Parts: sequence; C-alpha cells; structure tokens
Amino acid sequence: MDISTKKKIQKKLLVWYQLKAREFPWRGLYDPYLIWISEVMLQQTQVETVIPYFQRWISRFPDIQSVAHASEDDVLKLWEGLGYYSRARNIRKSAEIICRQLDGMIPGTTHELKKLPGIGDYIAGAIASIAFGLDEPALDANGVRVVSRLFDFHGLVNKTRNKNILKEYLREMIPNGRAGDFNQAVMDLGAMVCRSVYPICKQCPIRKECIAFSKSTQMDLPIQRKRSAKPHLKVVAAILRKGNKVLIDKRSADGLLGGMWEFPGGKIEHGEDHSTAMKRELKEELGILVNLGELFGIYKHAYTHFSVTVYTYFVEIMNGDPKALEADKIEWVKVGALLDFPMGKVDRNISDDLGKRTNN
Repeated sequence: MDISTKKKIQKKLLVWYQLKAREFPWRGLYDPYLIWISEVMLQQTQVETVIPYFQRWISRFPDIQSVAHASEDDVLKLWEGLGYYSRARNIRKSAEIICRQLDGMIPGTTHELKKLPGIGDYIAGAIASIAFGLDEPALDANGVRVVSRLFDFHGLVNKTRNKNILKEYLREMIPNGRAGDFNQAVMDLGAMVCRSVYPICKQCPIRKECIAFSKSTQMDLPIQRKRSAKPHLKVVAAILRKGNKVLIDKRSADGLLGGMWEFPGGKIEHGEDHSTAMKRELKEELGILVNLGELFGIYKHAYTHFSVTVYTYFVEIMNGDPKALEADKIEWVKVGALLDFPMGKVDRNISDDLGKRTNN
C-alpha cells in the first residue's frame, strides 16, 4: 500500500471514529487495568452482555490489588454467566503476579504483557496501544474482517501465519501516536459497517481504498476453515441429600469450568443406561455406592465446541461416605446457600430449580 493511500485511510477512519464511535463504560478510560478487564470480557461475548458484568466487576474489584486479594470463588462468582472461566482465573493469577513481582504496576509493553497468564497478542496490543499509547496493532475478529477485505486477503485467517500477516498489515497503517484510536476505529468499523454477513459498504468511510470492494469480493472474505459438527454428550448429574443439605463438588482448575462447583456425575459411556452410568461415576468420583431415584429434570446446553444433555436424578447413598477423589473438594450445602457458590449454566439451573421446589 502506497503512502498516499495509507494516509487517506488513516484520516478517513479517524474522522469517522470521532463521529461514530460506540459509547461504552470503558471508552475514554486510559487505566490499563480497566482496559484489560473489558477486553478479556469482550472476547467472544456480545457487548450488551458485557456491560453489566464490567460495571459489577469494577464496583467489586476497583483495582489490581482487590483482585489479587480475592478468593478464587469470589472472582468466579462475579464472572458467573460469562463463560470461559479460565479467563477469570487467569485475571486473578495475573493480578497476584503484578502485585507480588511488579509492585502493582501493569507492564507497558506487549512483550511483558504476554508473559502474564491469559494475555495474548490481541489483549496485549489493546492495552499497549490504548493505555500506554504505543504504536501496536490490536487485531480482534472485527479487525481481521476489515483488514482482510481492505487488502483482499484470501488466506485462511484461522492459521497463525496468516493472522500475523494481517496484523502486520494493520501495523503498517497505524498513524504515529494514534494507535489506540485507530485500533478501536477498526474494531468499530467491523462491528457496525464491515459486518460479516451484510456489510454496509455504502456507509464505509474507506470503501474507495478497499480492494475487496473494488473487486466485489467482500462477501467472500475473510476465509476461514470450516468447523466440524459439534459432538453431543449425554451426562448424568446427582442430587445427593443429607437432611436439608445437598452435595456439590468443586471441579479441578484444569479443563472446562475449572474451579466451578457442580452436582456430581459425568458422561454416559457407550452402552450404559442412566443407572449404570450414575453408579460408575459416583463410585469413581466420590467412592460411594448409590441407587438411582426420581428424575429431577433434563437440561440442555451448548458450549463452544460441544453440546450436552444432562439428566439429573435424586440419588440415594447405599454405602460409603463421599470423598473428593476426583474433585478439589466437596461440600454439603443448604439449598438456599447454593447461590453463594460459582456454577456453570447447567448446574445453576439445577440449583435454581431445586430452590424453587424446596420453597414450594
């Protein structure tokens, strides 16, 4: 791209951003902590969903120190419903590192930022450019779409090598000292105008410079590898009762929903009926022998890479005392206190329904 074209793109896009920029609670703030939290929340999540979570977060955790000193359960509870719970755990881990090793100061370079748990290229670029004014690109999904069309790039954007090419294209276009505004302008353009299905090219301030628009290839871009169909899992979950309490366990930190609390159970293996699966799972997980009782409810949920149907039963302990053989810990909890424990979507639905049934 020649210098003249680049300058036109810079000027047009920054003027457009000044007039059309979306208004968010984190916009206009240059605190690296607040930018970091907002960007983590915004990954693969709609802005409308994020706003109340962000406001609750900064009310409860107004600074790095408050996160570093919070318990994992407190952090996960506030994150509950956003999904991708490893992100919340990584925020807490990073906050601890920043407070213990970096005197409470968030690093100002992408190289140092990416050493922290959970901070990759995009978030490092966003913090460095918006909070610290460095001329670093921040390429999110919206940016990938804008840059792919602007340069008529036909490589698979799922590949790291190709995404790095687009990142360098964006870097070349950044006006000196204006990376924060320029990166956000590209993001907003992708969200509002250069949309994935129905781009509004007539409203695009840089359509004359867009190579894909001139070639009518914008609808073909960006090119992504087709994803295979999501697998579907069938799962059993147990409601174990002792007086007015029920048993929940805390998942290990590794893997899906790490650190969250759940009703014990697991995947129904090939050839198993619900009773056989429940007995096997609870023996492996808690070291107890059980009998299957009444069906409590059936719950369905779709995760990023798979979907589940969870068959939830009242279960009676026939022999043994529950032990945390596979979970981090177990707790007997009053039904009314289940709200205090961070849970994933399905387990929260079970908890809520159990509370309604208990109160009736």
